[in-house]
Amino acid sequence: MTNRVAVIGGDGIGPEVLAEALKVVAAAGVELDTVDYELGAAHYLRTGEVLEDSVLEELRGFDAILLGAVGPPVGDTSVPPGTLERGLLLRLRFELDLYVNLRPFTGVPGSIAAGTDFVVVRENTEGTYAGEGGFLRKGTPHEVATQGSVNTRMGVERCVRFAFELARSRSAHHLTLVHKTNVLTFAGDLWQRTVNEVAPGYPEVAVDYHHVDAACIYLVDQADRYDVVVTDNLFGDILTDLAGAVTGGIGFAASANLNPDRTGPSLFEPVHGAAHDIAGQGIANPLAAIASAGLMLEHLGEADAAARVQAAVRDYLRTAPTTTSTAAIGDAIVERL
Repeated sequence: MTNRVAVIGGDGIGPEVLAEALKVVAAAGVELDTVDYELGAAHYLRTGEVLEDSVLEELRGFDAILLGAVGPPVGDTSVPPGTLERGLLLRLRFELDLYVNLRPFTGVPGSIAAGTDFVVVRENTEGTYAGEGGFLRKGTPHEVATQGSVNTRMGVERCVRFAFELARSRSAHHLTLVHKTNVLTFAGDLWQRTVNEVAPGYPEVAVDYHHVDAACIYLVDQADRYDVVVTDNLFGDILTDLAGAVTGGIGFAASANLNPDRTGPSLFEPVHGAAHDIAGQGIANPLAAIASAGLMLEHLGEADAAARVQAAVRDYLRTAPTTTSTAAIGDAIVERL
């Protein structure tokens, strides 16, 4: 059966890197039934809409969503800050129940974390991004702003169980909870208790705990101590950007926004932004988009094709390539398939 995939090229380099990702998918022998959607900053400026309800309902009917990048150029204030993040990206995560943000990292040769191989499992629908909070006396000298962190037992446990299942399937069988339990005593306690209660069901998985500030240090100088990291929404957002930097650059970082229960489509996207400064020049790095498409193939049940794409990317990086063209990098991956 041909999988139906919604393709959101977005803004800046988004359409360019997705074109290479789709080229690689085809070369891997997987046929997709794709439908393009014009969402992002340009769509918002043209229509005044971020994500129409009718489009959201259409997206629910796909097997997966592949997204390039969204956002206006740096310094452009025509799109109010947070408009796309909350109206498009977070709305899709919440509405489609994409409660696991999966970000794998393999140290690129020459990076300070070369040779490392770890995965961050980030809770994706709760925490500080849930939007709990508000203002009192806004605009006055006595203004108060609150921003709560929403953590439910159900939300934490399903993320933790996913992380344990993943750790059990990997060779190292190791899981690290990252939080700040010494000062975030309520949310941190819920996360720690949940891990402690789930762990006995996975006796083969060794469990560790790191404060988030310590984890930042370890990612820089001892990233090889990590296998599977599980953490909350905000910490996961920050840690994975740092992880991308130490393993070779954000241009190599892929991500999967997963609905493991498969009650709707999952969404796959590179971690990087729209990079308008290099858009249209054919020099954007498409490897994160290609790797994200590989994660999509795995989720869609195309395990062999996904493994071949991942192997082709690793082989390309091992050869210390000097290729600088977006299309040439895509062609190099295709050749290895």
